[in-house]
Amino acid sequence: MSETGLKMEDGREERRMEVYRTLCAESAGHPNADSWARMLASRATGFGEMPERLGLAPRQFDMLMARHFPDTDSSRFLAGPSLDSERAQERQELRALIMTHCAEPSEEHEWFADVLASGCMGGSHLWHDLGLWSRKDVTAVIECNFPALKAKNDRDMKWKKFLYKQLCLQEGIYICRSPSCEVCDDYKNCFSPDQ
Repeated sequence: MSETGLKMEDGREERRMEVYRTLCAESAGHPNADSWARMLASRATGFGEMPERLGLAPRQFDMLMARHFPDTDSSRFLAGPSLDSERAQERQELRALIMTHCAEPSEEHEWFADVLASGCMGGSHLWHDLGLWSRKDVTAVIECNFPALKAKNDRDMKWKKFLYKQLCLQEGIYICRSPSCEVCDDYKNCFSPDQ
């Protein structure tokens, strides 16, 4: 079984782990390097739903690679679908929401905000779409880079649902029909743990 809980008959899981180990060995040792290595290894081996360059602009992606993996040939991480231009405003709103929870913004925080917002465009759990290996990985990224956002999700709602709920609340849109989460029929869909 792979770390995503799926049996990989085609050897992709082994290739992903090999790319991950190589990236870790070539890492400059900065914080967040492990999370970037996981996402990049997944992107290179066909896991997740991330667009080209993890959703970053070419210059941002080059800066990310130079900072974290300066000796790595980044060309194998460029492939992927293009960002959906019809969802650009949605991505920008998610990015802005995420960045409002950053006390001291840096380039690294901006990269993660862009990548998290791009990951929200996928159709599965955020951790899966990002190419991370578990929900705990997303929580670790958010806790490290956006601790105020992590603190706000004090009931451990699934991250993609939480982010969209925050957008709705910010705009005064209340999409949930139940008066509270505890009495909602979808409670398990929003709060049940996934691996």
